[in-house]
Amino acid sequence: MEFTVYLAGHIHGSWRDDLTEKAKEKGLPLNFVSPQTDHDLSDNIGEQILGEQPGPFFKDDAASSVNNFRTSVLMNKADFVIALFGEEYKQWNTTMDVATAIHSGKPVIIVRPESVIHPLKELSNKANVTVETLDQALEVIEYIYK
Repeated sequence: MEFTVYLAGHIHGSWRDDLTEKAKEKGLPLNFVSPQTDHDLSDNIGEQILGEQPGPFFKDDAASSVNNFRTSVLMNKADFVIALFGEEYKQWNTTMDVATAIHSGKPVIIVRPESVIHPLKELSNKANVTVETLDQALEVIEYIYK
């Protein structure tokens, strides 16, 4: 049985590629989708489609409409969500993705270090599983197949 996993979290670094590679090494039949990871494309997609906007607010609003559409489509196709929280980046989009997934009835695994237990306590309480590492998240998924 193959599952589609939506990977919510910051778009910097190679964590998605690392997780995908580890899942392949474990032989887990998973298909991964995520928010747009090309930051410039994400910021400029509204103007690329709709044309130049009259100011920064409108540019961001146009881009967020297209990005939210993309996220909705991919998250709706996903069987569950893995959301990575860290210490380095602001996590507003990740939090929004987790809240959307929970509200939609999608199972959620939150990955967060010990240092952010307190600020994420309510969100973690609503998630199905909260772990500290991506390896632990894969172990949770691997358990599905046992």
